[in-house]
Amino acid sequence: MQILGVDIGGSGIKGALVDTQSGELIGERHRIPTPQPATPAAIAHALKQLVEHFQWQGPIGCGFPATIHHGVAKNASNIDKSWIETDAARLFGEVTGLPCFVLNDADAAGLAEMRFGAGQSHGGVVILVTVGTGIGTALFVEGHLLPNTELGHLMLEGMVAERYCSDAARKREDLSWGKWGKRFNQYLARLEFLFSPDLFILGGGCAAKLDRFVDKIATRAPLIAAASLNQAGIIGAALYGAEQIRLQQGTRKKRGDAPKQTH
Repeated sequence: MQILGVDIGGSGIKGALVDTQSGELIGERHRIPTPQPATPAAIAHALKQLVEHFQWQGPIGCGFPATIHHGVAKNASNIDKSWIETDAARLFGEVTGLPCFVLNDADAAGLAEMRFGAGQSHGGVVILVTVGTGIGTALFVEGHLLPNTELGHLMLEGMVAERYCSDAARKREDLSWGKWGKRFNQYLARLEFLFSPDLFILGGGCAAKLDRFVDKIATRAPLIAAASLNQAGIIGAALYGAEQIRLQQGTRKKRGDAPKQTH
């Protein structure tokens, strides 16, 4: 199945056609700068631009930087506050005229890594941590996702963790990779205390720099870099879209409904 996977971020909206059977991108990905302010109407218009760039007429999977409950954004830590309680899936569908499926962006990256990347064949508890402007997390138990964990909002050293040890915090305080690594180790140690994971997977821009601070990581569970890096969100969003379509088709078959045509 081919699906347009989209990763909506604070600085850019990236998309590509994805073969959900192989996890490979079909052609080049395309990036549009995230409009500022990143209001619902502005983001939806940018998504429509992306759809038009690919001349796409099929389903869309979108990773979005917020807790998403049945398509509705429930918080807005790293995006415009006007998104709170906005039905993102419905809005995107109305603006593009195409079926849209929306999930948390870190969850999307996690789905890609567990299916095609660093989490393949790993059982037990696996936690993906994406580090960038904020900290996103995806928690898997025996390959099953527990959505919307948002563990970057745990309290650490008297503040929200992502204010203490995100990549934005490293840059803001001009920390060396070693000093930042000690902070990040504190964060991972908290997660390990709470969830006893078997594996940590590091995503986001910091994954490419793992060798610069891995000597500061002292958790029992190993920390490895994500395999998909900047493509994980796109691939995972497409996988989610494919899964939701299969669920809808299964529901229609049980009810005996005729399948709807997608134009």
